[in-house]
Amino acid sequence: MTESDIKIDKEGLWYYRGAHMFRKDILSIFFNHLNIDACGRYYIQLNDEVCYLDVEDTVFVITSVLKTKNPSDASEKLEILTSDDERETLDAASLTVGCDHVMYCRIKEGRFIARFTRKSYYQLAEFIEQDEPDGHFYVRLNDKKHYIGNR
Repeated sequence: MTESDIKIDKEGLWYYRGAHMFRKDILSIFFNHLNIDACGRYYIQLNDEVCYLDVEDTVFVITSVLKTKNPSDASEKLEILTSDDERETLDAASLTVGCDHVMYCRIKEGRFIARFTRKSYYQLAEFIEQDEPDGHFYVRLNDKKHYIGNR
């Protein structure tokens, strides 16, 4: 496979031939046309053109975590902000931890895996508890434990 002109580093920063891509309007188009193939390779498809991406870890990163309550029933949820500036409810059951204690979750209705930035990891860590005596970690929401798996 040929090397891609578009690279995404582990912090979710996009580069085209080494130049940082920062224009939100262009990145928004790319995010809206992002796909993943059966082999786990990311690509952008615009009309008949397909461009595979060189991704260091994940295309999406979680940039912020916030605990909120539903005003009608007082149920709790964790909301996340993703690198495409979308806000969604964290699927706590999808939380996993990888090498170097990096946290991941599934986003976009489970279609993609996202990596937590250091900042968002620390925000999430406020809600992580540990079972005694087995030591397993979990996030408790609405009196339910969502255990963190291994990636």
